[in-house]
Amino acid sequence: MKHSDAGFGLYVHWPFCAAKCPYCDFNSHVRPSVDHDRWRSALVTELRAVAALTDPRPLTSVFFGGGTPSLMEPATVEAVLAEAARLWPVGSDVEVTLEANPTSSEAARFRDFRAAGINRLSIGLQALDDRDLRLLGRQHDAAEGLAAVAAAREVMDRVSFDVIYARQNQTETDWREELTRILQLAPDHLSLYQLTIETETVFGRRHAAGRLGGLPDEDRACAMYEITRELTDKAGLRRYETSNHAAPGAICRHNMVYWRGGVYAAIGPGAHGRIEAGGRRFATAALRDPGAWMRAVEAQGVGFEESRALSPSEVADEYLLMSLRLSEGSDPARHATMGGKPLDAATISELVDDGLLEWRDGRIACTDRGMLLLNTLVARLSA
Repeated sequence: MKHSDAGFGLYVHWPFCAAKCPYCDFNSHVRPSVDHDRWRSALVTELRAVAALTDPRPLTSVFFGGGTPSLMEPATVEAVLAEAARLWPVGSDVEVTLEANPTSSEAARFRDFRAAGINRLSIGLQALDDRDLRLLGRQHDAAEGLAAVAAAREVMDRVSFDVIYARQNQTETDWREELTRILQLAPDHLSLYQLTIETETVFGRRHAAGRLGGLPDEDRACAMYEITRELTDKAGLRRYETSNHAAPGAICRHNMVYWRGGVYAAIGPGAHGRIEAGGRRFATAALRDPGAWMRAVEAQGVGFEESRALSPSEVADEYLLMSLRLSEGSDPARHATMGGKPLDAATISELVDDGLLEWRDGRIACTDRGMLLLNTLVARLSA
């Protein structure tokens, strides 16, 4: 498979949130008001400019991320999707995802988002414990989250939940009980993330000052990871990526574009893309500050901070890093075809003997234990 055959996605970044969560290091901003007409126009303008830089190909997925895209006006979603359909061929089965917070005010708009063209919601449930939701800075409680899930299922073809575990003072028993409750909701897709303390966040600063107690040690975090794998497997939601679990046929096709080394255009503040033109791949990165991005788009049609041609070895190394996150693994032959340095057979053999890698249908894939050491494995394979 060529990397151009792995799919073509469009990522749309909405940078605004009602409140900044203390663990979040995404490009998100709190604003008292947003000029939705101006933002709608700017997103469509940049979309046209990015399309002009990209070789024509069928669009297989669209993902509205953020920030909190469920704070967008449905008319903005509709305008972006209509323009995307004008710029690229779009199949009737295109996957169109919108990330949503489960507050009652946002859940009330799910039907309008469906009418605008969304067919998959990714709901930031994060926890089913009210105390932990408050500690995570969330704007909803558990009852509101469950109501949002029910509302989404009434109108959407597909619904995914995001949940954070390995939280402050959370025990293995706590997580087992909570995940059991989540699985009783019969989801077909779950994104289950261990709480990560990022430096440039409120949690990061508290942690550095010794004021973020109760975080699990490595052994407890690993035990929670094993509980996650055990319970999701029993429920028929197999792990297909480090943190993502799905029933058969329910994987997130857009994220597979990233992990399989596909091509994706990206618009909006701070959005990163990988586009192809004339046989070369380019990494694009937009200005992070919403105001600076808006001014750039209105002045020159695009808000890029960077657009850089990637070398074949960079493309290959990026493929290796991303594809090893997948349970299907990474194809060494494809890595070499992309221009990567051939992977050392002795190193692969050693990692297989150590129980960290295994061969699956001609690919190298992380074992459960190897997935816990993913960054170390990638470094050894790339050396």
